[in-house]
Amino acid sequence: MDLVGEINKLKTIRRALVLAHNYTRPEIQDIADFTGDSLELSRKAAECAAPVIVFCGVRFMVETAKILSPNSVVLHPNPHAGCPMADMASPEAVAEYREKHPGTLVVAYVNTTATTKTQVDICCTSGNAEKLVAVSSRDSRETISS
Repeated sequence: MDLVGEINKLKTIRRALVLAHNYTRPEIQDIADFTGDSLELSRKAAECAAPVIVFCGVRFMVETAKILSPNSVVLHPNPHAGCPMADMASPEAVAEYREKHPGTLVVAYVNTTATTKTQVDICCTSGNAEKLVAVSSRDSRETISS
């Protein structure tokens, strides 16, 4: 049996879902059940409720899939694969900022690490950032004036 056949056999036996980010190599995408962007893939995994998820992408993507699929085993073929953008906002830096600026609404892009996400008020995507900040700012002003 060839490698692709072995992988497909294991997917069936383990009832595993294989996710491949758009940036992965074509041969990885070919064996994936879904290919797409990071958040889209994590949402697909949650919808499928597979007992095993193999996420071919970078570390923050795997963490997001685990957050959205807490009852699944989420495997990362390359746990050392990181994302420089996700690592730009360390949880320590966010905590330090919050300490210096209490009461400030802290918004993070969804492509951050799970640990950083625990330090923020809201996670956003590029598609909803402006709306979330506008609504949150309006709500904050209403709370302050009440």
